[in-house]
Amino acid sequence: MLTDRHVALGITGSIAAYKAADLASKLTQGGALVDVLMTASATRFITPLTLRSLTGRPVFLDMFDADSKMAEEHVEIARRADVAIVAPASATTIARLAQGLADDVVSLTMLATEAPRLIAPAMDNQMYEDAATQANIETLRERGFTIVGPAEGRLATGRMGLGRLVETDALVGAIKQAIGRTGDLAGERVIISAGGTREPIDPVRFISNYSSGKMGYALAEAARDRGADVTLVSTVTALPCPYGVELVRVETVADMREAVLKACEDASALIMAAAVSDYRPAQRAGEKVKKGPQSKALELVKNDDFLLEIEGKLVKVGFAAETGDLLANAKMKLQAKNLDLIAANDVTLPGVGFGTDTNQVSIIDTDGEIEQIPLLPKYEVAHRILDRVVPLLRERRSA
Repeated sequence: MLTDRHVALGITGSIAAYKAADLASKLTQGGALVDVLMTASATRFITPLTLRSLTGRPVFLDMFDADSKMAEEHVEIARRADVAIVAPASATTIARLAQGLADDVVSLTMLATEAPRLIAPAMDNQMYEDAATQANIETLRERGFTIVGPAEGRLATGRMGLGRLVETDALVGAIKQAIGRTGDLAGERVIISAGGTREPIDPVRFISNYSSGKMGYALAEAARDRGADVTLVSTVTALPCPYGVELVRVETVADMREAVLKACEDASALIMAAAVSDYRPAQRAGEKVKKGPQSKALELVKNDDFLLEIEGKLVKVGFAAETGDLLANAKMKLQAKNLDLIAANDVTLPGVGFGTDTNQVSIIDTDGEIEQIPLLPKYEVAHRILDRVVPLLRERRSA
């Protein structure tokens, strides 16, 4: 999503300017071409040399630089930008943009661009909560700016409050989401489930599986990056939710059923990446079950398959994590669950099992055609799966 994309990164006078170095680095590592623009105040917190070293590109400071090889730098940067972001954005710069002032290279470029514009505030909580700052932010929001953050936490003054620059991963996510607004999933609502459900035995024990949820989270991120409105129904607490994705936390199969059925009411596609428990304890003990005889039987009852309850024109995609007879078992599951596609993986293979950052899947459709996806990062595998979802969505809409 970032390869060869032009990102205009404005940095203003805030102690959080040091975080902009990490952002510039991460964007560059992702393949983006980052044009850094700095106010005079920003250079008092971080040097242009640092940003130039990280991006391998010139840093723009002076809109009246007669020695520049680029005529009217701000206009050229503004024209070629795929996205423009000010991070950190001080109260002064936010006020300047709200008033339409263009007396430094950052505000001038932000006013000149037609690319998506993002503002990431960073300041003391009293400054952020002041009526003037709030009015300025609302003005920018009404004009189509996307406001990213701020976060709550410890501030430079030592106080706790709302005003911290959001973390780099969230900033990168916001940038990718902005770039993907016109992607091939724009206007689509995609529901994705992730993680292993937990069926309680008593207040301290439960039945579950080894699913980490990483594949589901990769799918949510990839769908967001292609323009979809994404809801992630997840049992996972160890992974951060991708920026811009609606998160619904669940635990049991019953919880997931309720959340998925509700979310699917106005959805275009459902991708069930979660490992849903087939069985649950027949009874849940109200107190911790104490150690007793040498052996103890646990009665289980089968959970209903709520996928069969989902009706309508949704594109439905499932997963089959198998340890043997991969394709045969996946094809049976495809038919039994009335799916459009199923992604099958052999979890006994290196790099494919639970908790890995990579995956290798076979995508099977209703005609029995099989597409073999080699071992790739889960984010890349997610895009391969979505590549198959997109034409199915178009077929449903045309029908």
